[in-house]
Amino acid sequence: MRTTAFRSLALLPLAAALLSGCSTFENVPRGTTSLLQVFRPQTSPAQAAEMATDQYSAENRYRGTTLLSNADFGGQGVYLELYLDAMDDPDSGVRSAAVRALGRHGDPEHVGLMIDALTDKSKIVRVEAARALQRVHSPDAIMPLINAINKDNESEADVRAAAADALGQYRQSIVVQALINALRDSRLVVNNRVQHSLLILTGQNFGLDRRAWIDWYNSTEDIFAGAQPYTYPVFNRKKRLVEYLPMVPSPPNETTSTPVGMDPVIDD
Repeated sequence: MRTTAFRSLALLPLAAALLSGCSTFENVPRGTTSLLQVFRPQTSPAQAAEMATDQYSAENRYRGTTLLSNADFGGQGVYLELYLDAMDDPDSGVRSAAVRALGRHGDPEHVGLMIDALTDKSKIVRVEAARALQRVHSPDAIMPLINAINKDNESEADVRAAAADALGQYRQSIVVQALINALRDSRLVVNNRVQHSLLILTGQNFGLDRRAWIDWYNSTEDIFAGAQPYTYPVFNRKKRLVEYLPMVPSPPNETTSTPVGMDPVIDD
């Protein structure tokens, strides 16, 4: 009885860590149904690279690409080439991991690939493409993002919402016009991100009142006079109770910043 109790106590930190999402559940194999499946020994960069290039297993390619892109060294040239190759992977999960990695480690020169991914047949790839374009700045992305917030072009609300967020970095009249028009969207998640981008771009908040937005736009000489700095959204949450325990890592929160390639001041 005492032996069983001691074993249970010894397993508490591990169970707490697993339940709290330590080492982030982005690294968990898709389809996992058991906590025992979550536990993996520490994976070395060489092992992760080998997984990411496993031609026989899409699951390994997905896991390896995700592990590398989450690492501090994931932006090195050799790994960047791996992400670029994975953009053409036949598996949608691998493509989503690749475009996510480009968003974290890529430059404006890779925007064309992110734009192409905005029209991928897979929803998860399109969502990651829109999120990647929040982190990399290029005027070439403006029209593709405007197309992506139009529900006639994009059926998935999560994609439209992420694209609306990405547009908040572009101080151009056509962007404000498109966002005002997108207030017609019937999905709350899209409305929320459209309003946020309009607030960042103009400093104004007329809610969902398109008429008020249009009247203000038509009567205002400098619509960007009250613009606020744009920073891309990141994963961030408060600690759960279990994460205050010893040996249980804090939540994998990210630090926000301005998009790569974005000048401090952007003129219309």
